[in-house]
Amino acid sequence: MPGPTNSAPAASSDTWPGKDLGLPAEGSRSVARLGRRIAALAIDGVLADLVAAALHVYPSGRDVAEGWWVLGIFAVLQIVFIAVLSGSFGHLCVGLRVVPVRPGYIGVVRPVVRTVLLCIVIPAFIFDRDQRGLHDRIPGTVLVRR
Repeated sequence: MPGPTNSAPAASSDTWPGKDLGLPAEGSRSVARLGRRIAALAIDGVLADLVAAALHVYPSGRDVAEGWWVLGIFAVLQIVFIAVLSGSFGHLCVGLRVVPVRPGYIGVVRPVVRTVLLCIVIPAFIFDRDQRGLHDRIPGTVLVRR
């Protein structure tokens, strides 16, 4: 009688985030991982705060409307940088870029839709197996490594 064999299924190494989109598992054009995404978001948030402080619209706690200025500045920076450079300032600092799922130019509409959904916050926490949040899925974009 033969001895017991290890018949437990091995972890599937033939799937990775972005495989269904035709992206590689690692390296350039692979789906951005969580650590880089958080770092980029933090950099973008600090940049928006610095711009708000320079424009003297930084929230002082006395007026709720002042807090919307920072979010507005964040949104404008996201839209402009993504439309022009295919990534926000934070994305570029950590080696990421936003690309359309289908080949072509990122345009202006995709960054606007993506940024509005990102500013709502909740769509960024609803993601698929390719690690794309609704803020990327709805406009047809994906955040990848440079």
